[in-house]
Amino acid sequence: MASAARHSGPHDNLSAGCDWASVVHTLLLSRTLDDLEETVLLPDRKMFYQFSARGHDLAQILLAQRLTSTLDAATGYYRSRPLLLGLGISVDEVLAASLARVGGYSDGRDIGTVFNFANPNGPQALPMCGGVGSQYTPSAGWAQAIEYRSKVLKDASKDNAIAVVLGGDASVATNGFWAALTMATTLKLPLLFYIEDNGYGISVPSQFQTPGGDISQNLASFKGLTILSGDGTDPEEALQLITTGVGHVRDRQGPVLLRLTVPRLSGHSAQDTQDYKTPEFVAGEKARDPLPRLKEYLVPKIMSAADWDKIEQQAKAEVDAAVARVQEREVLSTSDLTRFVFSETDSNGEPIRQSVGGLWPSDHVYPASTETPAPEGARINMVTAIRRTLDHELATNPKMLLFGEDIGPKGGVHAVTMGLQKKYGTDRVFDTSLSEEGIIGRAVGLSLAGLLPVPEIQFRKYAEPATEQLNDCGTMRWRTGNRFAAPMVVRMAGGFSKCGDPWHSQTNEVQWIHNTGWQVVVPSNAEDAVGLLRTALRGNDPVIFFEHRGLLDLKWSRRPYPGDDYVVPFGRAKTITSGSDLTIVTWGAMVDRCEEAAASSGQSVEVIDLRTLVPWDRETVLTSVRKTHRCLVVHEDIATAGFGAEITAVVSQECFLDLDAPPERLTMPDIPSPYNPVLLNAAVPTVERIEAAINNLISF
Repeated sequence: MASAARHSGPHDNLSAGCDWASVVHTLLLSRTLDDLEETVLLPDRKMFYQFSARGHDLAQILLAQRLTSTLDAATGYYRSRPLLLGLGISVDEVLAASLARVGGYSDGRDIGTVFNFANPNGPQALPMCGGVGSQYTPSAGWAQAIEYRSKVLKDASKDNAIAVVLGGDASVATNGFWAALTMATTLKLPLLFYIEDNGYGISVPSQFQTPGGDISQNLASFKGLTILSGDGTDPEEALQLITTGVGHVRDRQGPVLLRLTVPRLSGHSAQDTQDYKTPEFVAGEKARDPLPRLKEYLVPKIMSAADWDKIEQQAKAEVDAAVARVQEREVLSTSDLTRFVFSETDSNGEPIRQSVGGLWPSDHVYPASTETPAPEGARINMVTAIRRTLDHELATNPKMLLFGEDIGPKGGVHAVTMGLQKKYGTDRVFDTSLSEEGIIGRAVGLSLAGLLPVPEIQFRKYAEPATEQLNDCGTMRWRTGNRFAAPMVVRMAGGFSKCGDPWHSQTNEVQWIHNTGWQVVVPSNAEDAVGLLRTALRGNDPVIFFEHRGLLDLKWSRRPYPGDDYVVPFGRAKTITSGSDLTIVTWGAMVDRCEEAAASSGQSVEVIDLRTLVPWDRETVLTSVRKTHRCLVVHEDIATAGFGAEITAVVSQECFLDLDAPPERLTMPDIPSPYNPVLLNAAVPTVERIEAAINNLISF
């Protein structure tokens, strides 16, 4: 459905239902802030990035007035500040963000135009990210969470809530847009796609983003999607289209794509000269400025010229007073710079909860746990151990959801989730479209809405399309100053199995170690898999839970089930064998090989299984090396910049005077995992090569 219909005049019911004085006030606040930043703060180098919203502002403010549920959520991008002002964020907080002072969206950690608003009295503005298009899939996740809370958790307060995602015309070319569009239409989610078409993506015309430059025309036949399109600078038309679109979604008639044409009355950023636009084009944009059009629409029919002037003076005075206050604020103490990478506790050991995201802000109560295993029955493989743990946590936590490709009726390509959908239903254990960007982005939105998502990435290599979402999720707590966090557990399989290959068999766990904010877990056996997974599922941080393919049914890795209450604290390594002459540090599929090599070498070797790489147990390693005076790190990943380099660097620095030999690493060469088993055996550390390394290092 396309629409550009107009109402008959400013006195109709629709217009009468709009708080025009508030619209004028917010619009003038936004313009005054833009002017201040461009003419004073930026030239004086009191701020460093500035993205004006002139031209986009009127329609955004009208949209904000239609977000009336405290459970509505909007995700914007760098030109979405008018929306936040319309939602009620204070001018002080806006300016504190621009000036990178304490009290802004990020307390100076992030760019001032990267918004978030943990709104205590109204709709949330979910944390935006710097990457174009990254806002779409988390918004779809929030929309799915609304439906889940309403239908499964029977939370009536969610019945009419909606999610809104803002994007420019260039963003419709991104993976995130199409992934979210697929989710919204196939699942009939309460999601409004709000596309501001100003004709350019920085300097590139919209015709480069979608054929003909009009996404609403190109999606006209898209199933399950209502299309609205019109002029975002006309107060009457914009109000009608926004009201219609929001109402359609709120009434659960399916997702809506609303495209509004708006002028970009500035460069992409303040430094942009816009030389790529002709003078005639720029003049045409200025003629469509929504500010004078709004004044013409309202004065004198709705308000007098004096009323307008009074609001304008108030807005300027409000901004002037705010900038004077905010410039007196402190810069974040450098001692606090490394805080909130992960969740924290106070001096009494009580959690410092984020305002929005995950289960902890709602004081969710978990069952009791113990660090002492209570073995039950026969030895089971890791597949069974992980499945049983997921089963128990699903049974005790109705806010937990499992999803990914092929995890439903098939039970996963590794059979880990077999039978769980039949037991818990398709709302809680479900298959997704083939989009890792969509899987992880959806998980971000679900977590922000107070659920526990447990997405699966089938193979480590398949995580590459989701890298942006994984990175943005990991940094969320830090860059919002603990306002938002998105705890989740990403189950990820990888590593060699019966053979190798470049697509299913890589580990490359070091990438997630470099993705700030993620805890990284690599169990080597069934007992540890149970304890570590349960700790992850009951934690307050995002976790990569690495399920090594070669261990899932390995005889060595089988252990009795340690009980439904068993947990393993992160950052606590396990000593597999004790020794006095050499320390081996390893994890995952190399643990059993190192244990066998230590035994066959006849040497006194201490084998340490790290179990978690973020955090990693430095003290256990350093204490052992100070005793044995030698260190060998064995891992499956390649040598260059692998995590073994970090361990040997720390050992060299902290134990230099204790060492009788230089720390060494035994790894794969710097190649992808080879397919042929003979070639794989030549690449991956074997028992024989580990044993040789033991003997060489001890005889150094």
